[in-house]
Amino acid sequence: MRLVHLNGPPGIGKSTLSALYADRHPGTLNLDVDSLHRLVGGWQDLEIHVLRVLWPVALAMATAHLHGGRDVVVPQYLAQLDEITAFEDVARDQGAEFREVVLLDSRKGSIERFDHRAQHDDDPWVQHNRRFIALHGGPARLGSMYDARRRWSSRASPGPSRRPTAS
Repeated sequence: MRLVHLNGPPGIGKSTLSALYADRHPGTLNLDVDSLHRLVGGWQDLEIHVLRVLWPVALAMATAHLHGGRDVVVPQYLAQLDEITAFEDVARDQGAEFREVVLLDSRKGSIERFDHRAQHDDDPWVQHNRRFIALHGGPARLGSMYDARRRWSSRASPGPSRRPTAS
């Protein structure tokens, strides 16, 4: 039994890989926190900070599923060590293995991936993220998210699995 955290900047392919993993491992919970946002009234209001509401829900879902003896995969950008260790603690408390896999492209490539998805995908969640990023610095914000994740990865010990993605 394991909890797999797929981490990386927006648009890198975390949700796609998570869905593939769940399809190939029957019974796995694909805990895509982004999909939970739509369950909270007012999720599109940028001032509501829905992730703060959903954080304990996501941890509880992971706990319950692992407690039932099944794998969990979490595709979520996290750059704060305490956020990552919260999932690691859940796995440990349930006797499960924790693995973090960081998906990265180049800094420029990561920004281009986000922009491409935002321009070509009319999904409300994608457009919500586009608005959020635009209001918080645009490409500079994406670059700082990328840098924060890279800084943490380079200090991690023993460290997450790192595999470059194709551009």
